[in-house]
Amino acid sequence: MEGIKVSLVCALLLFAVSSIASAAIVEHTFNVQNLTMSRLCKRQVITVVNGSLPGPTVRVKDGDSLVIHVINNSPHNITIHWHGIFHRLTVWADGPSMITQCPIQPGHRYAYRFNVTGQEGTLWWHAHSSFLRATVYGAIIIRPKSGHSYPFPKPHKEVPIIFGEWWNTDVVALEEAAIATGVPPNNSDAYTINGLPGNLYPCSRDRMFNLDVVKGKLYLLRIINAAMNMQLFFKIANHKMTVVAADAVYTKPYLTDVIVIAPGQTVDALLYADQSIGSSYYMAAHPYASAPLVPFPNTTTRGVIHYIGGASKSRKTKRVLMPKLPSFFDTPTAHRFYSNLTSLVGGPHWVPVPHHVDEEMLVTIGLGLEACADNTTCPKFSASMNNHSFVLPKKLSILEAVFNSVEGIFTPDFPSQPPVKFDYTDPNITQTNPGLLFAQKSTSAKVLKFNTTVDLVLQNHALIAAESHPMHLHGFNFHVLAQGFGNYDPARDRRKYNLVDPQFRNTLAVPVGGWAVTRFTADNPGAWIMHCHIDVHLPFGLGMVFVVENGPTKSTSLPPPPPDLPKC
Repeated sequence: MEGIKVSLVCALLLFAVSSIASAAIVEHTFNVQNLTMSRLCKRQVITVVNGSLPGPTVRVKDGDSLVIHVINNSPHNITIHWHGIFHRLTVWADGPSMITQCPIQPGHRYAYRFNVTGQEGTLWWHAHSSFLRATVYGAIIIRPKSGHSYPFPKPHKEVPIIFGEWWNTDVVALEEAAIATGVPPNNSDAYTINGLPGNLYPCSRDRMFNLDVVKGKLYLLRIINAAMNMQLFFKIANHKMTVVAADAVYTKPYLTDVIVIAPGQTVDALLYADQSIGSSYYMAAHPYASAPLVPFPNTTTRGVIHYIGGASKSRKTKRVLMPKLPSFFDTPTAHRFYSNLTSLVGGPHWVPVPHHVDEEMLVTIGLGLEACADNTTCPKFSASMNNHSFVLPKKLSILEAVFNSVEGIFTPDFPSQPPVKFDYTDPNITQTNPGLLFAQKSTSAKVLKFNTTVDLVLQNHALIAAESHPMHLHGFNFHVLAQGFGNYDPARDRRKYNLVDPQFRNTLAVPVGGWAVTRFTADNPGAWIMHCHIDVHLPFGLGMVFVVENGPTKSTSLPPPPPDLPKC
């Protein structure tokens, strides 16, 4: 018996040592600086990380720890957000400006320290202060722990596909003008794939992403929508793709010839190179414009896939096939893709749906107008959630106010239900009730006790225009139980809930003129912003904050801030 005990202790020690050995500390230095870059026949000064667009790819394994030293050599205040990372007890590293930290001022630095635990797949990082996200972004690739494998065939190669938007102007000045006037900024001049616009744009014949493939091989496309304001349709000529993950959560394999992806979202898709090597094949993306009457940049970015090997023609003499993209306004195709994704039950890091609900919330989202001080109407757009138009604090971050019990920074009064109930999707409702257009400006938070399970119904309204808003929740994933069009009706729509294998993600495109039901458990103390990932909508006010209280133990309580946390 004593020998058995010794053997058991040895086995446990060996397991612990091997687990520690398999985890690594991954360290990067991000030098934020201005760079002059030529695009679309013009030289433009932009802000980038380490002199490249996109910025460096962060590659880690599940269980690793990250230390990212951000040195701000740009003329702008900056923060970096690690989009989709849970940040369990490392909320000080989440990154949204004035939510979890004051910005890193020019000439200063900050080290983001956090663990990657219980996550695999594709996420991304980006600036979370002003419009700098337009050029300050990059991929995060999380692979399984050593000795573990993907729940799908091993790919021959993994390829990041990062969509972006390009402006031939100073994007910081663009945002400042939009906030000052209340008018949305000018549309972008191009979409990009991995920083390159493709040959449909001026002076861009040689500025196109090229991917060489071998016939018969399998490729994992790690697709990220880093575009500022547009959802995108993406296709590859003569090829289908199999979606295997969304927002770094494994999905049941879903075969499709078109991918729809909203700002902030990621999709992992397998591509089997099974076509003729005698041709090349464009990959192309253009907008899904959910609000047809709202102006949008109706251009197309594309890259090209070349088959290599064999006695094929040179790539210069091959014909290049172009996919037929959906109409800009093809809501049925977008909804079909978004609503058909389901989780891989029993797969790595699968999380079953909690069945007990502690808090029920219905939150309206959309655009409105801002009133002048003399109660006349300004020509300014505003945005709100439950009639609260969010304003970032200026003196101290919300997280610091929570930790130090500082009053006057935010108000814990975000409502769980709309203060005024109306026909949310009636586009003519303001003709009889124009007061609905105006929402109070506030820095509102909803306080949740630790481990509260929340049913959060997101309801689009049509006060200005019916539009699909991609809503992102920091610090958590949520189950998407159901989604549909029109006004949410619990008596009718609860029967539609998927409690078996719903998708589990951090960013959701709420259907245009419709609703979505999400569920999450607030088991991570801190201050977590939820906001629209159409970048112009956040400064207009389309956001709110969940303040999650400490749990009963030290391991469920917010730790103190790091000593190098930036000061305001």
